[in-house]
Amino acid sequence: MPVNLPTNLLRSFVTIVDTGSMLNAAERVFVSQSALSLQIKRLEELLQQALFHRDGRRLTLTPSGELMLEYARKVLNIHDEAVAAVTAGHFTGPARIGMVQDFAEMLLSGLLARFAELHPEAQLYSRIAGTAELLGQLERRQLDIVLGFAAASDPGAIASAPMAWYGNPDLARKTVVQLAVLEPPCRFREAAIHALEEAGRPYRISVETPNLTALRAAVDAGLGVTCRTHLFLRDAPLEDGDLPALPNVSCILQTAPNLDGPTSQLASLAREVVAAL
Repeated sequence: MPVNLPTNLLRSFVTIVDTGSMLNAAERVFVSQSALSLQIKRLEELLQQALFHRDGRRLTLTPSGELMLEYARKVLNIHDEAVAAVTAGHFTGPARIGMVQDFAEMLLSGLLARFAELHPEAQLYSRIAGTAELLGQLERRQLDIVLGFAAASDPGAIASAPMAWYGNPDLARKTVVQLAVLEPPCRFREAAIHALEEAGRPYRISVETPNLTALRAAVDAGLGVTCRTHLFLRDAPLEDGDLPALPNVSCILQTAPNLDGPTSQLASLAREVVAAL
């Protein structure tokens, strides 16, 4: 009887080699390290061959592993090609999109709902985090699409918006400016502090939070002024003059290479929505 090798085991095997570690591979295929280890053990049992030399946490391919890697890539390529051909127009995902908090409220209820209507069988994964973290996940192929913020001169910009001060006008006139900011790394935090220091305005951080909702509540409560774009509050920003000028910020969209049709469509929809902000 021929041995049947499950494609999920082959995919996990290839992912371990491509990412260089069990930890990185587990994050990529969305299983725990222990489950991933059991998958490789099962694959080795089916083949009756050791695929890795294990030296502590360090893994290197055996000669059998080197040979199996070549065939595993071929099998997965043919498998994915067959699935794509048969299910054309019937996407099941997952489509993985990451976005900064500023976009979340609007895009989760608008963009992603629209995509779900177009592809009701799609598996959709969304991650809300800071731009730096999201770009790291994109680089590790844990996300397909990232919407974030960058410098105004960034070549990946799809829209640009002026930063502005928000909060109680009385706080802006105080000798020591009370700031409400997100935890670093945060482009808006850096811009606010840099602008105040350049202008020689004393300041102190009165509220620091990792959460944009908490930041908005702190500003609404008059606990500090903050620096964001018009996406932060629909109220008018503080008038020019009380606080120093701020730079523009770019909205960027970056994608993984070779997106499939529906995920590419999601990227296009995201580009349209953000460009229209």
